[in-house]
Amino acid sequence: MPMEFLLFGLLAVLLVFMIFNTRKRTKAMKAEQEEKATKTVPGVKVLLQGGIYGTIVAYDPEDLDSPALVEIAPGTIIEVHSQAILRIVEPKDVVVDEVVADDAAATAAPAVDVETPEETRARLERDADDK
Repeated sequence: MPMEFLLFGLLAVLLVFMIFNTRKRTKAMKAEQEEKATKTVPGVKVLLQGGIYGTIVAYDPEDLDSPALVEIAPGTIIEVHSQAILRIVEPKDVVVDEVVADDAAATAAPAVDVETPEETRARLERDADDK
């Protein structure tokens, strides 16, 4: 009889642990989804589930069933399910290495011209007005 109480007690402890662990994980996932929804605005660069990088053109964080519009190349806009957006791509600091050879002047790698979100939005609006 005492062995049964011990087993039921152990079962109760495991159930309580599972419930609290599930609640904690659910809360963390919800916070992550809300953060992604607030950061997903037109002009931001994203990574899609299929490994495609693109720039958000339109996204409705309230209605997740409506498709998001993503520009994958200048002038090429695709519709994707809003949950296909894996993550926001944060811009990294570009480090330019200098090369010095035989007392010559230092040369730097050519800078890559990257649009800001505001420039992307303005370009897309100009393209829409032209059509």
